[in-house]
Amino acid sequence: MKVKCFGCTQFLEASDVEGAIEAFVAHGRAQHQWSYPQQAIRNYARNYAEATERLSDATERRPTIGDIVVETATADRVDDWLQLFDCSGFAGNPDWASCYCLEPHAPAPPDMPERPWRDTRATMIERLRRGVTNGYLAYVDGRSVGWVNASLRAEYGLFADLGAEGPDPRSVIGVSCFVIAPPYRRHGVAAALLDRVIADAATRGASWIEGYPHNEPMASDAGHFRGPRAMYEARGFRAAEVRERYTVMRRTVDR
Repeated sequence: MKVKCFGCTQFLEASDVEGAIEAFVAHGRAQHQWSYPQQAIRNYARNYAEATERLSDATERRPTIGDIVVETATADRVDDWLQLFDCSGFAGNPDWASCYCLEPHAPAPPDMPERPWRDTRATMIERLRRGVTNGYLAYVDGRSVGWVNASLRAEYGLFADLGAEGPDPRSVIGVSCFVIAPPYRRHGVAAALLDRVIADAATRGASWIEGYPHNEPMASDAGHFRGPRAMYEARGFRAAEVRERYTVMRRTVDR
């Protein structure tokens, strides 16, 4: 069992989860001067250690994939969504495996920047079943391999401070996150998901669709979790507002 330090990338190892947590906490005290709450530090260590137990080890990109089928992430598809988030979507990236796409809806508070993954998971399951988080799942050969969060912007706490001069948040579908399992990246899965968001927007009663690509994304595929700006531009999105870290890309809904 191991946990990677987010401060120096050293791995702390132990025979079980609890031992790995204690080793991580001791390392932090000895080598770093973190101001994070102790519970958040322990949450991070537990989240990382337990992720290594449940994540798939399939990280190699497939040279070819089958047809991509995109379906609405309805309540009866929660198990497929969990298969992606519990196992395959963050293979090789346990640092991020505790997110469960809750951050756009309810950003972690400063006093608890790392939340227990089981709590986050349960919150998102409830949101999906109630229909307050909306999105789509991409399938290849009957297996869920990709997700896009395409909820109304009114449901995103992360984007609550966007310009008051813009459209009503209840009229905007916000494309906040993509999660693609590593073997299926760079095969057009994110593009297929975005195309479905655009195709369905009118039937959902929206007038606008927005994306929020980072201005300077990380070089890794995972770093493009908001989608590359070029993908939005190719579908008629235009820059509406430039923020410190991302640009609001917006287009009207086809009628």
